[in-house]
Amino acid sequence: MSQTKQIYQNTVVQLVGKIISTILGLAVVAIMARSLGVEKFGWYATATGFLQFIGIFCDFGFTVVSANMLSRPDFDKKALFNNLFTLRLITAFLLQGLLPVTILFFPYPIEIKLAVAITALSFINTSINQVFIAALQTKLKMYLQSIGEIIGRVVLVVGALFVAQNNFGFLPMMAIITLASFFYTGYLWYKSESFKLQLDKTISRAIFIQLWPTALAVIFNAIYLQGDRVILPLYVPQADVAFYGAAYRVLDIVIQVSSMVMGIMTPLLAFTWARKLSEDFRKNAQLSFDLLMTLLIPMVCGAFILAEPLMRFVAGADFAGAGKILQILIISIFGVCFGMVFGHLALAINKQKQVFWIYLSDAIFSVIGYFIFIPKFGMYGAAYVTIFSEFYAGALLLLMAFYYSGFFPKLFTLLKILFLSCFMSILLYNLRGESLLILVPAGALFYTLGAVTLKIVSRESLLQLFSFKN
Repeated sequence: MSQTKQIYQNTVVQLVGKIISTILGLAVVAIMARSLGVEKFGWYATATGFLQFIGIFCDFGFTVVSANMLSRPDFDKKALFNNLFTLRLITAFLLQGLLPVTILFFPYPIEIKLAVAITALSFINTSINQVFIAALQTKLKMYLQSIGEIIGRVVLVVGALFVAQNNFGFLPMMAIITLASFFYTGYLWYKSESFKLQLDKTISRAIFIQLWPTALAVIFNAIYLQGDRVILPLYVPQADVAFYGAAYRVLDIVIQVSSMVMGIMTPLLAFTWARKLSEDFRKNAQLSFDLLMTLLIPMVCGAFILAEPLMRFVAGADFAGAGKILQILIISIFGVCFGMVFGHLALAINKQKQVFWIYLSDAIFSVIGYFIFIPKFGMYGAAYVTIFSEFYAGALLLLMAFYYSGFFPKLFTLLKILFLSCFMSILLYNLRGESLLILVPAGALFYTLGAVTLKIVSRESLLQLFSFKN
């Protein structure tokens, strides 16, 4: 099979797999929200938000760094993978095994603390998966990752249904999350090539040199991205935490789409930059920007118009109030988009150290903002600080990327996307009394036909993506 065809199939499979896993993920949220009720769903949101904060804090950028290093000829691939896996295993168990103990110092109900203890293993599994996924990215076998993720989601849906139907309650529902993660990690482990635990001094040093700037950036990312999920439960009732957490589940879907697109594009950016192919680099950077905007802006507009019925459809009538907070939070996606594109671009051109101050200052400002505005305005204060933090990071990363690479995105395609998305929003607003099962396909069809008509992403751009050879 040709490299072009492999890349095409790899990308299509990821998109299809992400659609399926997203639908299954929404099904899980629907089951949990209806089964647990508002207060206990707030417990779930608090426990998982706490662990997600620790997870991102301990992420260290292993996926992108591993993918970049495995794409280079500097070391034997097998030895490099062994060292990457060993380091990730050690850091996951040491940090993600110990840091959840700090939940004991928070004034949360005992059920939340027990939930953290039960689900901590699932986040360790997520960390271990990073190296497997990076290896699959470089070998263009991401279909295996998609299959593994879907297997985990199916186990989660079936398990959640079983717990809900038998009224087993909150903690057994948390145990199902951990069980599903073992299926996902077990599948990736089974499908990976044979490896062993290995720590080579030279290779480990090279990994550390590549890792530490990204690791520090990710740590401060965790503070401004997830700090609200930890601080909010200290000041508001669990019902508000439930609304905020449910709205964030929708937001997380959009962020995952961004990560997936940039996971595909970052190796192309790194490849062209390393070989001084400046014209190809600019084309790939522009394509990254256009693809994200093409996907995210209509999602943001649609979620804003349909926020209340969307939350009612996903989580049940008790969560209709989460629609208002979703309308605010979804605005932050514009900042996320810029941050994703230009943060990954900084990584591709090896300028992680130079943009470190952006993440550090954003973390400081965000934490100050959370402690000022959450006690006064509750979940709305948290949402507005989140918007600030995303736009702050996105704008500064854009300027830094322009300074170091000379790339500044052309905005003509963005204007077409905004124009088309506005008309789609008008359509959805006028039809808002209809079922979401009619509105979502109608909006998607309208936007897709408009995108084809306006040539928002050209055939030449897609051929450019699928003709990449590493």
